[in-house]
Amino acid sequence: MAEEPHNEVRNPVQFHHHGYVSGDPRVKPAAGVGLNRPDELPDEVDVLIVGTGPAGMLAAAQLSMFPNVSTRIIERRPGRLAIGQADGIQARSVETFQAFGFAERIIAEAYRITEMAFWKPDPASHANIIRTARAVDDEMGISEFPHLIVNQARVLDYFAEFAANSPTRLKPDYGYDFQSLSVTDEGDFPVTVTLLRTSGPNEGQERIVRAKYVVGADGARSKVRTAIGCTLAGDQANHAWGVMDTLAVTDFPDIRTKCAIQGEKGSILLIPREGGHLFRMYVDLGEVDPATHHAVRNTTIEQIIHKANEILHPYTLDVRNVAWHSVYEVGHRLTDRFDDVLPEERGTRTPRVFITGDACHTHSAKAGQGMNVSMQDGFNIAWKLGHVLEGRSPEGLLSTYSAERQVVAKNLIDFDKEWSTMMAKKPEEFENPSDLEDFYVRTAEFPAGFMTEYAPSMLVAPAKHQDLATGFPVGKRFKSAPVVRVGDTNPMHLGHHATADGRWRIYVFADAAPAGTHSGVADFAGWIANSPDSPLAATPSDADPDAWFDVKVIYQQPHTAVDIGKVPAVFKPQVGPFKLTDYEKVYATDPGADIFELRGLDRGGVVVVVRPDQYVANVLPLTATAELGEFFAALLKPGLLKPRQATGQPLTV
Repeated sequence: MAEEPHNEVRNPVQFHHHGYVSGDPRVKPAAGVGLNRPDELPDEVDVLIVGTGPAGMLAAAQLSMFPNVSTRIIERRPGRLAIGQADGIQARSVETFQAFGFAERIIAEAYRITEMAFWKPDPASHANIIRTARAVDDEMGISEFPHLIVNQARVLDYFAEFAANSPTRLKPDYGYDFQSLSVTDEGDFPVTVTLLRTSGPNEGQERIVRAKYVVGADGARSKVRTAIGCTLAGDQANHAWGVMDTLAVTDFPDIRTKCAIQGEKGSILLIPREGGHLFRMYVDLGEVDPATHHAVRNTTIEQIIHKANEILHPYTLDVRNVAWHSVYEVGHRLTDRFDDVLPEERGTRTPRVFITGDACHTHSAKAGQGMNVSMQDGFNIAWKLGHVLEGRSPEGLLSTYSAERQVVAKNLIDFDKEWSTMMAKKPEEFENPSDLEDFYVRTAEFPAGFMTEYAPSMLVAPAKHQDLATGFPVGKRFKSAPVVRVGDTNPMHLGHHATADGRWRIYVFADAAPAGTHSGVADFAGWIANSPDSPLAATPSDADPDAWFDVKVIYQQPHTAVDIGKVPAVFKPQVGPFKLTDYEKVYATDPGADIFELRGLDRGGVVVVVRPDQYVANVLPLTATAELGEFFAALLKPGLLKPRQATGQPLTV
């Protein structure tokens, strides 16, 4: 059964609920700290992010959606990144881009990987290479989104645009280099950070900024990592590769197809780039001799091009322009913690400083994981900081960042060791000639970004009700599926309407009873709307009823059989200053792709709870309201759950 319906509506932007909007609806009204945002870096901030790489920019973009949180992101460069080293965008990242509203635009400009070709020595003449296999990039349909290639700089541009258009009007502060920090237990801003101006009229001057929290996203040579006493540990580099982004004329037939090339003279990983002409080559430069003290790094671009031609024989590569090139040695390193809390301090204090991305895990570029995993680091810590700083959640929530992401990074390094080792092998060293392509297909879910599975914690419930929703594994990312929105009859993907706004999602998959009759979903709606133990009871009285928790219902019937007037009011909240009814939370099954079948959902009804970073946190029967209340009680700051006044939205059954 196909999962992708025709004519899907991909744009989930809602507007006009605060009045008519004549401009770009992606530009949110300024609010909170965005109303009078100073151009100059202030002396005190809630969150100081160091580094505008993928992890830092995603974290900033997510925090920009919390109007009352003062976030600044600094960068030692004088301006935006012009050309980035990373370019592989896994499908999980494109899912994330959808939440930030730019998936469609970046797909349009990116190169899309649909197949990978494998080349090996010709048995009739080993000096030549021939194509021996092709592999479909996503043969198993693990995502409705594609695997893309696009320059890192463009990804950063999109996140910068999102942050600038957010309520806080967040923009990077360029020309500041992190020098050091100190953490005390005193005052509202316990982290003192020393910066150095690297550009502008005050170049060379030191600057002190105090923060509540610091996020180090400053790369493999991270000064923030050093400041909190963390070190990267792991394998020494043992293999070198030359990498170049080039424009060339060639008779190699697969120059616009992703290729793993294993020739007599070495290996090449070929990655076509966006724009139709540019491509990247990772060229095997051989084993590294420790006695030469990294002399391989002095390999010239001419030598890399010559080596590439040797490997590609009998084809030729006439390089006309090189946009960027480098030489790197493969190493796999990881820190044992991703925050400033020492092992002996665990449980005695909560962290104040966090490190993300290359600052805490480094690996080869050939698996295309660095930028992708780094962005998920930023996503993970940012919403948690937002919830703590806005008073939604206890500080203990922040301790889950290191616990969750360190395991993910370790799994990535283990995978990359195997992949990069296989890429460096000579063809005759494989036990089976198809081992490389078999591994590529067999492990497709990992490089696509979908093997992350968070362990049970305060954020992830034990999977004791997993049999009610086998297609939504607890701890793994919420895999979207087609539905039909009842109000306007539009087909769409359910998960695509989970925007990066910091809200929890509660998906209520209804039992078989029609809307308006007594049923399990009606009873659940009554509880979540009115019970003092419901997480909705914590929502501030002056906020929209769905400001913290986005509650949606999905009926088993086709949309023509759902009477939206009889749907419980909690699924149709009144929002904005005019208290307008939101009709975009009521869904029905798509007749060509029934979500209940696709995701193994129990026909008796099931509740699926999804975190703000798109991971499934809990699966429960409709009757388990006490369990749901207890789950969120631990995630809400003490005192938030208390009886409240009626909302004026009576339950409709």
